[in-house]
Amino acid sequence: MDEGTNIVMINPAGRVLLYLRDDKPGIRFPNTWCLPGGYLEEGETPHECIRREIEEEMGVVLGADDVHHLCSEERSYGIEHTFWAEADLDLDRVVLTEGQRLRWFTPEEVAAHELGYEDNAILAEFFARAGHHPGG
Repeated sequence: MDEGTNIVMINPAGRVLLYLRDDKPGIRFPNTWCLPGGYLEEGETPHECIRREIEEEMGVVLGADDVHHLCSEERSYGIEHTFWAEADLDLDRVVLTEGQRLRWFTPEEVAAHELGYEDNAILAEFFARAGHHPGG
């Protein structure tokens, strides 16, 4: 079974960072907004994986103490470990190596989009949990 990670990155305004997946045949959820993340490599912990993926795909280094475990769930596509972190990124300065672009979404915008994987459910639960986002 596939085992992967994703991360809810929240800015000071309480918006979540999503990325638009590449529009390529053969990938899951092409041209769809999703949480950033990726699959575990041999011998890697989920916590190491999500920090590596963000560095590889965005050039953003997340400190070990800044990345918090939210949940680990068996989902329709495999086991997924979800993390969260506060991040105040200037998206004009982030260089993506995967995906088409990044954008900050409000909770209302998230609810209005059909995201890839099970990200709508993940984010609905995240925003419902008090204290997990600025102003929450």
